[in-house]
Amino acid sequence: MIKLDYIMPMIWTIPNILTILRLLAAPGVALMFLYFNRLYADWFALLLFLSAAITDWFDGFLARRWKQETKFGAMLDPIADKAMVVIALLLIVGYSSMSPWLVLPATLIVFREVFVSGLREFLGNTAGDLKVTFLAKFKTTVQMLAIAVLFSQGIFEHYINQSTGVLPTDDPLLRWMQSGQNISVHLGLWLLWLAAALTLITGIDYFRKALPHLREQT
Repeated sequence: MIKLDYIMPMIWTIPNILTILRLLAAPGVALMFLYFNRLYADWFALLLFLSAAITDWFDGFLARRWKQETKFGAMLDPIADKAMVVIALLLIVGYSSMSPWLVLPATLIVFREVFVSGLREFLGNTAGDLKVTFLAKFKTTVQMLAIAVLFSQGIFEHYINQSTGVLPTDDPLLRWMQSGQNISVHLGLWLLWLAAALTLITGIDYFRKALPHLREQT
């Protein structure tokens, strides 16, 4: 029988709780679009995603600072990151009016995450060679920044649609919203394509490191 008094102190540290909350926030972002109309869904999804992205930095920082690094946290942290990114990308591709330009980079990102996860699962105990690199962490940061910007594009788009025919075309507020939408569209796409490029680079690097473990023994 498993002794809970042994497991609980090891798992329920503040860094691990933040990681668990981030994991739960991933499907929570999708639920926003099921129970709210687009404007509120976009706002709630953006705020929830940003909150989760912030905890991604804090849980690791606090775990190192307070010497509370655990195997449970090390296992769950990348899962929470991947769940958040993949679910958010599905929502953006599904609901965005510019989805054709999003499909390829989103596909590359999802493919890489599945591929690397499969490599780690296959290698088992030898997966230590596939430790998260600085470039991989930077890739995750760019992914989350791109997704946050693309969520904001939906907010601008809604307000512009609501204002069309109500505000004159030269109204400063409408022009500001249109500028905000243009910036979020171009910046979000640029960041997502950059994230896709970093995704390919890190994926190839992980595969190269895994090759010695994949060769048949002779």
